[in-house]
Amino acid sequence: MKKRKKISLILTACTAFVLAAEGSALADDTETISKNVYIGGVNVSGMTEEQATKAVEEKLGKGTGGNYTVKLGDEEIHATAEDFGMEWTNREVVHEALEVAKGGNLIKQYKEKKDLQVEPKNFDVAYAPNEQAVKTYVEKLAAKYNRDPEEGDITFSNGYPEVTGGETGIAVNVDQSVSTIMKELKGDGTELTVAAEVQKPSVTKEELSLVKDVLGTATTYYGSSYERNTNVEVGASKINGTLLMPGESFSVTAAVTPFNADNGYYPAPSYESGQVVDTYGGGICQVSTTLYNAVLKAELQVNERHNHTMLVSYVDPSKDAAIAEGLMDFVFTNNTDAPIYIYGVGYQGTLNFTIYGHETRDPNRSISFRSETLSQTDASTNIKLVAKADQNIGYLNQTQSAHQGLEAVLWEDIVNPDGSTDTIQVNSSSYQASPAIYEVGIVSPNAQASAAIQTAIANNDLATVQAVINGSYGSTTTPETSAPETTAPETSAPETSAPETSAPETSAPETSAPETSAPETSAPETSAPTQDPSGDMDDNVLPDPGQDVTVIQ
Repeated sequence: MKKRKKISLILTACTAFVLAAEGSALADDTETISKNVYIGGVNVSGMTEEQATKAVEEKLGKGTGGNYTVKLGDEEIHATAEDFGMEWTNREVVHEALEVAKGGNLIKQYKEKKDLQVEPKNFDVAYAPNEQAVKTYVEKLAAKYNRDPEEGDITFSNGYPEVTGGETGIAVNVDQSVSTIMKELKGDGTELTVAAEVQKPSVTKEELSLVKDVLGTATTYYGSSYERNTNVEVGASKINGTLLMPGESFSVTAAVTPFNADNGYYPAPSYESGQVVDTYGGGICQVSTTLYNAVLKAELQVNERHNHTMLVSYVDPSKDAAIAEGLMDFVFTNNTDAPIYIYGVGYQGTLNFTIYGHETRDPNRSISFRSETLSQTDASTNIKLVAKADQNIGYLNQTQSAHQGLEAVLWEDIVNPDGSTDTIQVNSSSYQASPAIYEVGIVSPNAQASAAIQTAIANNDLATVQAVINGSYGSTTTPETSAPETTAPETSAPETSAPETSAPETSAPETSAPETSAPETSAPETSAPTQDPSGDMDDNVLPDPGQDVTVIQ
């Protein structure tokens, strides 16, 4: 019994000695934080309260993690807690950390320190944003990123279309953004959202980036008067640069009118009531025709197309597209899945249109276009004489060559990737026959000559007109005897008739001389254009009787 008491006293003495030693150590670290104590994940072991506060602020900044990602539309912006005026709202945790394993008797303190070795103690840190600082930050973002949408367009440079613009617009909602960010900052996340309306342009950069393939191209050639050449070039420039979105339609007439001097046009030959006159815009139909052929090759949807009333020289039958302000138009629609861009230029006699877009057709498929003449009417012997009351007898000018009548169709031949072929009728065209037209001066002090030439004009008798001009129309009976010459001017039948064998009529050979002599055949040619004037005309439209309409081709 005495022995057990003795052992107990020894143990108590030892415990007292250990506690005394620990107590001495505990007393020495009352001003520092115990080991394995953390604040907001920051190890503050052995630090004073001031040191711990500084360490937490340096490590965490003034917010959770200190860094944030701000999303504004497609933009991602880096921000820190300082940007939002974050404040550490529970700084008392530093003092609480200092008190760990400090309170109570030495045995309690000892036990708490032993517990820390097994499971460290962490104190959470609470932060709160400053609303005014958040608003200031959002306003700065708005000033930097707010922008109106920029419409996309295409320019043609270096021989290829290039995209410009097409950027989205952004409008930051400041009040809504402040409210959203304040809520998100009070949570544990580091991704913040700015409320903004993203405004897309009607034509975006992404859409325009598809415009890189040649869908169709066509070329014709021109070379006439300065005025007509200028009209062709001006018309092409008014279509050049056109951008059509999917589903949009294009009217050539709307693009190139009005036909006047203010719009860059000159008077040039065109048809008015079936005759050639100078009107503003003469030549513009070559522009619409060339574009039509490019549209066909691009296989765009043709909504409206008209052939000329008479044949033109710059394309095959049924490949033309006539326009006339208020009467006819060439209209087509972009039926592809992307925008199309029209490049058009007339320069030094060459007119070209090229249509760019997004090519989706099989590269192993091919197309071609073929004009077929179904029937034709010869008009080479037809003549129409037009009196010119402001010109003297002797004036003879051919303004139009004879045009044959013709029925034609245009076919599209398609060779499919598998080698099979399809043929589709594109259009049909009907061209009227038209006589050669001459202007004839009728002013003369010689009443007999004036009457004779007007009678010849009424009978469309070119031979008699030439005879009067050459002075070989000498007797009062000549108009009567020469009447057969209107239908067969080159035959000598009138000379063999009985009445004409009398002596006064021995001059008959003289009456036929104009028909065979060079002056008669060359007379109209001396003042005629060097090329077929009607072949370069604009719209060869002959109005209905009584309708006085000028149609430009």
